Amino acid sequence: GTWTTVWTDLLTDLDYYKGRAYAIEDVPGDDEAFYAFIAYPIDLFEEGSVVNVFTSLVGNVFGFKAIRALRLEDVRFPIAYVMTCNGPPQGIQVERDIMNKYGRPLLGCTIKPKLGLSAKNYGRAVYECLRGGLDFTKDDENVNSQPFMRWRNRFDFVMEATLKA
Repeated sequence: GTWTTVWTDLLTDLDYYKGRAYAIEDVPGDDEAFYAFIAYPIDLFEEGSVVNVFTSLVGNVFGFKAIRALRLEDVRFPIAYVMTCNGPPQGIQVERDIMNKYGRPLLGCTIKPKLGLSAKNYGRAVYECLRGGLDFTKDDENVNSQPFMRWRNRFDFVMEATLKA
């Protein structure tokens, strides 16, 4: 598992790549809780991929069973990392123009379950999300072009759902 020491640990500089708790503060009014301020080397994350950052922070750390309770309250990005995040290729205004959505946040979701739906049922889920008021949906990072839902079939059903919604 992730937290098991293995021989390949000797092939990397774990001291360089590990997170560092640089401050710990008490939570006012709660003697059993504290704030931990943790920094990670920027080299751990793909440039411009906020998804990669949050997958690493939330996916791995929140899965650590030795921690009974955990809440992420803040994430701060170094300017050097922020500069690698270009945002939408045309800019947010063009995205809003394409969707005809203004004056409010754009709302979306990831289709669940992330694996196992047929392309037709995936399209059906997209349709229901859009009809329910969401602006967009996205594939889970595990969705690619598996035998039960090939990319082209999924694309066709999602386009049909999008145009119908």
